[in-house]
Amino acid sequence: MSVLLYTENWEGKFKKLTFELASYASGVAEMLGTGVTAVSIGSVDDQELKKLGEYGVGKILKADNEATGQFDTGVYAKIIADAADKENAEIIIMANNNAGKAIAPRLSVRLKAGVASAVSELPVSVSPFFIKKRVFSGNAVAGTEIKTEKKIVTLSQNSFDLAEKPADIIIENFDAAAGGPSGNIEVREVERQSGKLLLTDAEIVVSGGRGMKSPDNWGPIEEFAKLLGGATACSRPVSDEGWRPHEEHTGQTGKIIAPNLYFAIGISGATQHLAGISASKVIVAINNDKDAPIFDAAQYGIVGDASKVLPKLVEALKEAKSA
Repeated sequence: MSVLLYTENWEGKFKKLTFELASYASGVAEMLGTGVTAVSIGSVDDQELKKLGEYGVGKILKADNEATGQFDTGVYAKIIADAADKENAEIIIMANNNAGKAIAPRLSVRLKAGVASAVSELPVSVSPFFIKKRVFSGNAVAGTEIKTEKKIVTLSQNSFDLAEKPADIIIENFDAAAGGPSGNIEVREVERQSGKLLLTDAEIVVSGGRGMKSPDNWGPIEEFAKLLGGATACSRPVSDEGWRPHEEHTGQTGKIIAPNLYFAIGISGATQHLAGISASKVIVAINNDKDAPIFDAAQYGIVGDASKVLPKLVEALKEAKSA
């Protein structure tokens, strides 16, 4: 019996999310008294794979062949299912991101496994397998018991601290899905955003709402984000008005993010917006309405006109960085 971890890579490299998953899987394995096996799909250099050993992964199944050349959820689910059978894995762990959300349902059907999605902490117990997760846009906590023999857990990004547990690692070639892609998906063109920090990867996010009054007032937000080494975001009304691109929209119908620090500037804090940012470690709100709902969700708040407060914050940050 073991814990199986699906390690997504981005052009052959792992991100912090991958090591969060490895740390989480190691914690679950410790509760079970077993080890962690990771399955890596696609082309990843062995030196990159060995980094997983720093976070408790003892074995890696490396699936890199013609069938893994493009992201096909059917193929990927089959590889992970075959790996789970090979390793007699009772628990399969993956990220609660776009890839994980696409693979987990297929894998659930293949393995007849129950799923606990978007969890943020270790199980309360493993026998029975009982785990808590946030629900209702982060406003409540629900307990979930998975009774199936095999179980799938998807972990929310930036919800679990890295925990180094250096382990000797074995890398084994795993040729599970020989025979090529399923034929259901054909990738004709790939466009990648470059030169800009992705919202889902950013640890600091500076977000603006209609309180900014005009797209012409976005300069201080961009400058503030750049000084902090963070990304820019916006509320839905701002993207709907065309002030900012839709890729920056955070909320229930936009990006779901969990940065360490989130600035909500000129954002009232509607339920739909909070649904996308409630997992942030710290929220700082700036709004001229002292009764704005955003202050109920924020750890720190400034009541004032964003157009006056933000330039002062930018100036103060510049002084602090130059000191």
